[in-house]
Amino acid sequence: MTLNLYHGSSSVCSSKVRIGLAEKGLDWHSNPVNLKTGEQNNLDYLKLNPKGVVPTLLDDGFIVTESSVILEYIDGLSDQNVLMPSAEPQKTQARMWLARCIDIHAAINTMTFSTVQRAQILSKKTPKEIERSIARMANPAAATKRREVLRDGLDSTHVWAAFFTLMQMFDDMQKALVSSKWLIGDDYSIADTSLLSYVDRLERLGFEGLWATRTPKVSEWLLASKQRASYAEIENYIDPADAQKTRAEGQALWPEVELRWMAFLDERSS
Repeated sequence: MTLNLYHGSSSVCSSKVRIGLAEKGLDWHSNPVNLKTGEQNNLDYLKLNPKGVVPTLLDDGFIVTESSVILEYIDGLSDQNVLMPSAEPQKTQARMWLARCIDIHAAINTMTFSTVQRAQILSKKTPKEIERSIARMANPAAATKRREVLRDGLDSTHVWAAFFTLMQMFDDMQKALVSSKWLIGDDYSIADTSLLSYVDRLERLGFEGLWATRTPKVSEWLLASKQRASYAEIENYIDPADAQKTRAEGQALWPEVELRWMAFLDERSS
């Protein structure tokens, strides 16, 4: 069996799959895709993944896309360290978390590109360069969203939608973690693997205020997840200097994010 993973170093969906591979103890061959230079939009890569996103897994020529699908696929490759719960109710719970990752990823993408990434892109690229980069994106819907988020920042309509998704995620995590260490009982599962990269990204942006007070069990879960050996599949792919810079820039933007987050929560409770 030869597993080839096409992945981006800082991509949350890529690190999600790398964590799964580490938890399973599976060997794999690394095929880095440079997202900053737009390699995901090159024709050769689009033949593997027409959406122009990472990760993509090749198993002896069989192509698997979508990070949650890849997680379930690799879990089935070995009986070692099974991540999917065996009982049907818990298995269904896990699959519901995997399905929710589509919306969760969209929310994380919004929070990243409406804040720190937006500031970095606008400071480094001209409007024409930005438009050329967006025009290369394979998915027209993704391109339209990127254009709006970079234009409007935290005023983008996508930010309110992201808040809705994140509020539900944190509320449901808190509810689950009140009675158990992990999201589905006291055993680590594919549900925990599927969410770690997303919550970790928000913390790296300096946005842990989204959950620290309101749903504090998420902080305990994140700390426990970081203590697992598989967390290296995030940590080892991020330059410490870049991480420090990102967090500093995110913390500077946090007061503005917090203002909108609190307004959203007030609106939902009224």
